[in-house]
Amino acid sequence: MPAATPGTPSLLRAMNDRAALELLLTHGPLSRTRIGHLTGLSKPTASQLLARLEDAGLVVATGTDGGRPGPSAQLYALNPRAAHVGGLDVTPERVLAAVADLTGAVVGSFELPYTEGAGAVDQVTEALGEAVKAAGLQRSDLHRLVIATPGAFDPQTGRLRYASHLPGWHSPTLLDELAAALPMPVEYENDVNLAAIAEQRLGAARGHEDFVLLWNEEGLGAALVLGGRLHRGWTGGAGEVGFLPVPGHPLVRQVTRANTGGYQELAGVQVLPRLAAELGIEAAPGGTPPDAPHGPHAPHGQHGPLVAEAVALLRRAAAEPEGPYLRFLQSYATVLATGLASLVAVLDPEVVVLSGAVITAGGDPLRALLEAELGELAPARPRLVTGQVRERPVLRGALESALAATREEVFDTSR
Repeated sequence: MPAATPGTPSLLRAMNDRAALELLLTHGPLSRTRIGHLTGLSKPTASQLLARLEDAGLVVATGTDGGRPGPSAQLYALNPRAAHVGGLDVTPERVLAAVADLTGAVVGSFELPYTEGAGAVDQVTEALGEAVKAAGLQRSDLHRLVIATPGAFDPQTGRLRYASHLPGWHSPTLLDELAAALPMPVEYENDVNLAAIAEQRLGAARGHEDFVLLWNEEGLGAALVLGGRLHRGWTGGAGEVGFLPVPGHPLVRQVTRANTGGYQELAGVQVLPRLAAELGIEAAPGGTPPDAPHGPHAPHGQHGPLVAEAVALLRRAAAEPEGPYLRFLQSYATVLATGLASLVAVLDPEVVVLSGAVITAGGDPLRALLEAELGELAPARPRLVTGQVRERPVLRGALESALAATREEVFDTSR
């Protein structure tokens, strides 16, 4: 359909259609009268709009508002089956896939454990196929797929960088192979960036244009949102803060080969058992194997022994923040603030979102101590908030990213 000319009735209809669809997405089922009131449209125009959207399969009638005085009014809702999207969260331990309908509700999911020697294309297609099957759909029913990985695909070369630990994902032809195997548009995004998108759309960063998300699980990472948009950098590596040289730890050279850096070595999850032991705090039952992996991009899927022990220690300290537990939290706040101060000095964000299982386990006591330390080390004073999207934030961000692009297409009725 040709693009509508500005000011023409077709453009005005498309604008009204989109406004109504956004209202239904935000508020849920609404009556014709309520839609007319919220959009400023007359009842006849609102009726025509709803009929048009119902014919297009974007809106469905869904009961009445019988609980109010007077005659019952028909309610209309966004048709959840008008479009579906997929999201994948890929780690060296597993591929987690989910399918969401147009409202954002997850209607199918599947977790595929990593199999030694399995190819990336096979893992993606199997995990996605099972999630689609669980949703009662076909892969061709998906409008879009967003795949989350550690590191980032270099926009110049198409190769995955900053994720040497992800087996099977470094072929120069991988993106072409995935495109050939998947029948829908596919986008790729860094996992921590997608956690930030989840917080921006659903959580602690809503309404904020400039924020940093600091992530800590097996590896330290950050996402940078400037002017409301993700800043990815020239090679996609913006936010790889684990490699950041920091005072308090000797310089790490050949960082990509070592898969670690100064900030990771100073404040990564692996330091927490040592900090606790120095204060006489007993380790969590089972302890941590000395060779457990860590680094800016160690696995973050199913929490390994390092994260499990760190989370247990921090939760105990946050529940009783006094004596050695308080000193433990203070020590960890200091090393975290050492690297975070550099980000704040360069970016001057309005808000810092603390995310990932390790940081959030420290709760409000750790956040308050970190905010106080940052006030001593950084020239600006951003507000520190704890992430609100706790259930699979990376996967949720992948779905939200796919939904945003799909809704742009589906809600544009002028096409």
